[in-house]
Amino acid sequence: MTTHLPVLDPDAAPAVPRPAVGSPNADELFVRIGAWAAAVAVAWLITQRFLPLAGIPWFLIVFFAAGVVMTALLTTMTSTWVEVKDRVASAVITGAALVVGAALVSTVAFVFLRGWRALVHTNFLFDDMAGVDPKAAFTEGGVAHAITGSLIQLGIALVVTLPLGIGTAVFMTEVGGRFGKVVRTIVEAMTALPSIVAGLFIYAVLILTLGFPPSGFAASMAISVMMLPIIARAADVVLRVVPGTLREASLALGASRWRTVWHVVLPTARPGLATAVILGVARGVGETSPVLLTSGAANFMVTNPVGGAMNSLPLYIYNGARSGEPQLIDRAFGAAAILMILVLALFVIARLVARPAGARNRPRLTRRVVGGVRALARLASSLGSRGRRTASAAAPAAPPPPLAARSNT
Repeated sequence: MTTHLPVLDPDAAPAVPRPAVGSPNADELFVRIGAWAAAVAVAWLITQRFLPLAGIPWFLIVFFAAGVVMTALLTTMTSTWVEVKDRVASAVITGAALVVGAALVSTVAFVFLRGWRALVHTNFLFDDMAGVDPKAAFTEGGVAHAITGSLIQLGIALVVTLPLGIGTAVFMTEVGGRFGKVVRTIVEAMTALPSIVAGLFIYAVLILTLGFPPSGFAASMAISVMMLPIIARAADVVLRVVPGTLREASLALGASRWRTVWHVVLPTARPGLATAVILGVARGVGETSPVLLTSGAANFMVTNPVGGAMNSLPLYIYNGARSGEPQLIDRAFGAAAILMILVLALFVIARLVARPAGARNRPRLTRRVVGGVRALARLASSLGSRGRRTASAAAPAAPPPPLAARSNT
C-alpha cells in the first residue's frame, strides 16, 4: 500500500474560503438587497408619478409594501415555497420592530428637545413653584416638589404592593386549588382596570366613607391598586418558570413547603421578580387621574404624606401641558424627561440588585439553574447543621470515668 503525500502547487489558484454556517451566499444577498433597491424605485414611481401620495409617510408605507412583494417574487425564482414564507415573515417582523423602535426613539428625542431649555437650569431640579408666575423665566421655579411627591407616593405604594403582589403570586403558583383559580381570575381582570376607576374607588372608600383627607397617602393607595395586579401577574409567570425539580429536591431534603419557597423558589426567580416590580412601578409612576382625584396639586414642597395635597410629576406634566402658556408647556416637557430618567434609574437599580453574583456572562437559563442549585446547597447545609444540633442536644451525656481511672490519670 502506497501513501501519497500532498504536494504544494505554487501555480494553483488560491483556496476559496468556506462560507460560515447560516451566512447568505451571493444569490441570497442579491435577493435581499435587490428587492429593497427595487422597492425604492417602485415607491418613487407610485407616490411621485402615478398617484397623488406626496409626503414621506406615504413613501415609507409604499416602500415597505413593495419591498415585501419584491422579496417574495425574487425568492420564488431561486428557492422553495417554505423559504419564501420565511423571508416574507422575516421582512414583516423586522419592519414592525423598526417601526416600534422609531416610535420609541422619536418620542424620547422629541421630549428632550422640547424640554432642554428647562433642563439646563439647576434650579429646575431643586426649586418648587411656590410664588412663581406661570410666565416667569426658567431661572425661577422648578419641579423639586413634584419629584419629591412622586418618590414618596411611589415608595408608600411599593411598601404596600410588593409583599401583597409577591404573596399573591406565591399563593397562585405554590398553593393553587379552586380558590387559587378565583384569585388568578380576579388578578387578570384587575390588570385591565382603568386608572380612573382605581382613583374613584379610593376616593369613595378612603375619603368619603372613612373621612380621610385628600393627601399623598390616599394617592399612593390608588397607585398601589394599579400596581398590584401587574406585579402579581408578572410574578406568577416568573414563578411558573422555576424548574419543578428544584422544588422536589428541596422537599426530598426534608424542607417544608414554606422553606422551599423562601430558600429555593424566590432566590431562583429573583431577576424575574425584579422585572415584575419594575413593570408595576412603570405603571404606577405615570398615573395622573388617581392622584388628581385623591390628592390634588400643590405648587409648594410637601413632605408629609398625610399633610394635605401633594403634587407628582405626572400631575405637574398634565397641568403644565394644558395650561396654554409656552413657558409652562416647556417646563412640562422637562418634567417628562425627568420622569423617564427616573424610571430608567429605577430599572437599572432593580436589575443590578437582582442579578446574582458571578453570572454576568452566563445565559439566562444557566443563571436560573445555577442559582437554584446554590439555593438548594445552602438549604441542605442549614438543614444539616440544624439536624446535627438537634441530635447533639438529644444525645445523653457520657458518664464520668471511674474514680480509679481518674486517679491513675
